[in-house]
Formats: sequence, C-alpha cells, structure tokens
Amino acid sequence: MRSDEVKKGYDRAPHRSLLRATGLQDDDFGKPFIGVANSFIEIIPGHFFLNKVSEIIKEEIKANGCVPFEFNTIGVDDGIAMGHDGMLFSLPSREIIANSIETVMNAHKLDAMIAIPNCDKIVPGMIMGAIRVDVPTVFVSGGPMEKGYTKDGTPIDLATAFEAVGKFENGDITEDELTDIECNACPSGGSCSGMFTANSMNTLMEAMGIALPGNGTILALTPEREELYRQAARRVCEIAKDKENRANYKLSNILNENAVRNAFAVDMAMGGSSNTVLHMLAIAKEAGVDFKLEDINKISKRVSHIAKISPSLSTVHMEDINKAGGVNAVMKEMTKRGDDILIDNLTISGETLYEKIKDAYIKDTNIIHTIDNPYSEVGGLAILYGNLAEQGAVIKTAGITGDRVFTGKAVCFDGQPEAIAGIVEGKVKAGDVVVIRYEGPRGGPGMQEMLAPTSLIMGMGLGDSVALITDGRFSGATRGASIGHVSPEAAEGGMIGLLKDGDEIHIDVDQYILSVNLDEEEIAKRKAEFTPLKKPLNSSWLGQYRALVTNASSGAVLKTDL
Repeated sequence: MRSDEVKKGYDRAPHRSLLRATGLQDDDFGKPFIGVANSFIEIIPGHFFLNKVSEIIKEEIKANGCVPFEFNTIGVDDGIAMGHDGMLFSLPSREIIANSIETVMNAHKLDAMIAIPNCDKIVPGMIMGAIRVDVPTVFVSGGPMEKGYTKDGTPIDLATAFEAVGKFENGDITEDELTDIECNACPSGGSCSGMFTANSMNTLMEAMGIALPGNGTILALTPEREELYRQAARRVCEIAKDKENRANYKLSNILNENAVRNAFAVDMAMGGSSNTVLHMLAIAKEAGVDFKLEDINKISKRVSHIAKISPSLSTVHMEDINKAGGVNAVMKEMTKRGDDILIDNLTISGETLYEKIKDAYIKDTNIIHTIDNPYSEVGGLAILYGNLAEQGAVIKTAGITGDRVFTGKAVCFDGQPEAIAGIVEGKVKAGDVVVIRYEGPRGGPGMQEMLAPTSLIMGMGLGDSVALITDGRFSGATRGASIGHVSPEAAEGGMIGLLKDGDEIHIDVDQYILSVNLDEEEIAKRKAEFTPLKKPLNSSWLGQYRALVTNASSGAVLKTDL
C-alpha cells in the first residue's frame, strides 16, 4: 500500500507514534488509509450539512475495514459572491482547492480517496487535485436542492430570484412578490436546483465514470442520498483492499480521453452550464488529454439536446430529471443516435459505461425527450469564432431565448459594476450588444460571473432583443444570448478591448460566428493605439493569480513552466 511509506518499518516508529495520537491502534496499521476530502463550509447551502455527510461516510469506511482521515478544502458560494468584488475570488478558489487535495494526499501518502464536493468551483478543483494524486478515488456530491415554489405554486429557483431584481427595477413585480421569491427560491440544503454549474459538474462526474449513478440528481438530505454516500464509501474500501486489482482503478485509468469526451457529449445532451467548458478544459489538461476547444463543436454536431432544465426551461429541475430516469437514462437514449456517441470506458463502480447504463430507460418523455423528439438536433453549447474571438467564445445555446442570428450596436462597459449601473440607468436598448470587458481571468482578475447583468436584462424584458458578450463568464443560471469566455481577453490585447460604442457586432450561433464589422485597416489602427487597462489590486493572492493565469481558451489554468 502507498501508506506503507508512513507506517511500515522500524524507522517509521515516530510516524506511527503521531498516528497513535490520533487514535489509531495496532491493527489499524495493516488497513488502507482513506482520505476523506470534505468541502464542508457553513455559508454555502450545498455544503453546510457536509460535516454530517462525512460522519456517515467515515462510519461506513471503518465498518468496511479501512481507516478514514478527513480533511477539508475551502469553498466559495458564487451566488453570495455575485455582483461585488467577492466574485473575483471564485474561480481562483478552484486552484487553491486542487492544490490542497494534492498537498494533503501526497504529504501523508494516503491509499485512496473519497471526495465530497457539491457546488461551483469546488467540484472541478477537487477533480483536478485528485488527478494529480492519481489514487483510486470515488466522488460523491452533497446532492441537489429541491426546487422552490411561490405562494401561487409556480416552481422557482435561484435564477428566478436574480431575475426578480430586474423585474422589480422595471416595476413589473411588487416588493411583496420579490420577498415571496426571495424566501422560497432556495427551500433546502443542496446545490441550486437547476442545471447550473454545480449540478452540471455533478452530472458530468457520472458521465466520466468517477461517481456512482444518481450523483447528479438524487436530492440532498434524503434517505436515498444517504444510501449513495454509503455505497460510495463501501466502493472505495472494496477497491483499496483489492491488492490484485486496485491499481486498475487509479484515477488516470478512468478519467482518460474517453471520459473527457463522454463528459462533453452528456453536457451537450443536457444543456449544461457554459462554465463546464472552462472546467472540463482544465480537467483535460490535468489528465494529459489533448482536447481542444474546437473539438466541442464537433461533438455538438453529433449530439441531440434531449434534456432541458432550468434556467433553460424554468419548470424542470434536477429532481424531475431524477424521477424521469436520471443521467443514466439520458446516456442510454444518447446511444440510440449511434453507438459511438459515447465511448465505452471503465467506471469507478467496476462496470464499463455501457454495462452501467444497459438497463436504464426514460420514465417520463416530457422531461427527458427521446432522440426522435429532441429539443435540438445539436448540443446545448457552442464555441464561436471570428475576429472578435480568435481563440473562441462560449455560448449556452440551450439558454437562448431570442434569435440565433443577431446583429447590433456595441454598448461597452469596462467591468461588471459599470455594466450593472448602465443597464439600470437605461443605457441598454433593444437591438444592442452589451460588451463587458476586463473581466477575464487576467483582467478581472478572476473572471467574474455575469449573472447580475444578464438577470437584469431578462428581468427588464430585454432578454429576446439584447445580446451580451464578455471576456468574463456566466453563472449556470444565466439564460439569453449571452456569450462568454471571449479570448483573447481585453487585458491581453484582445479585440474585445478595442471595441467602441456603436461598433456593429454580428453573432450567428449556427455558423459559429462572433465578429465585429470593422475593416483590417481600422483594427490595425486601434491595436497600435491600444494600452490594456490594468485594474489596481489590494490582494496579494489575486496579484499572484493574475501573474500566472492563462486565458479561458485553455481553461484558465495556472502556468507551471516558469
């Protein structure tokens, strides 16, 4: 066992002495040591109960002949950090989480790991760290939140609450109606109930084969979820105690190129958050997988969009997908378009992907559509290119509410606060293209999410008549013609930084085009005169991040070859 490095031999007597201080007995030194990586934090609704989850998991690990060692990562709640400078710390937290997993697991030579993430950057951060460690790892998330209801019985969620602010600003709802939404949008613990970033990543873990069936859809704080925790704990012990086969379940044998491609395919079928592109590119890089941004459109053209979930369809939430058959049912239906749409691959359960989904079926075709009746013949995400996005930009096509072809005049804002103020003041009109720049990984720094401005636009009734482009990113709760991750970003001299109010911007989603109608001579003139804005910082961590981060087209990973 890997842990023998810290517990076997006479020269490890000091190490064993320290371990005995934690409560270990003689017979524990012959058992596998399991890292229990928890992301418990009291301020995040999807995480405040994970201390109790880890107790269940540790109890099950002990009952199955292994020794658990719990440790924690940090976490940022994107919703609470939204709309102010706290959001600058959200994406950078992914790197801290990855580094902490790598640090604890490798410093103490633990044999295997069970990871308990749930929300936002915490899921990809844990995956990235686990890939570096490369021991058998089972992921089991805290689970999704129930959907909420207004007093009149309308299903609502966090996206409803953000959009309600815009409706209130516009005079379309009363203060009492706003309060009703505020008090009922998030009714329980769990990751926010729609196909936002957290639940997108939690479902993709099933597609990657690193989590057990139901990980993305079984509700938090239910007996069914508790049983999933116990199954995950039993499985990690099964692998850790299997001397002959445990090496087969190293994470690198499961999270390989096939797993990455399967994740993107399921993402297309379910219309996941545009943030999944950023995170899956980073995960692919950690896994040594040669996956390029342009490969996403190739997958999208072959995958039908068959599950439409809030915010794309506000009445359908994760609990509905679970009742309709879950992610396995989606994957099984996907294969009917071709047996190469998903690639058979080993999963952490011990089965291959195709063995795992062979008995799955859709229980409600109103919730999960069939291949013969898709929402779209192509996937729910697209990568756009053009002189405004030479290295690509991302749009969640599943969330488009207006036309897929749009041409409009630019209204430019140097940062999200300026944009929010401008939208509220009425500077944005129907037919405009809102440009929010200097919010990329380097320019922000930290690549803020733009849920506040997009929600204001939707809430003010402009969702079908206004487009938005940014070198920042969007919450999974964003909908509308919202294009993010524009690369190169403004801070590195990208075209988005050269735009002026009134420039004509052309968007064609089906042709994958994002361009500005300027001739080469004018572009060259603007480049010659351009000096990127560099925002002042009062954070040493964000200063380090700005110096090391790459742009969104490479997953906003940190440079390591300095």
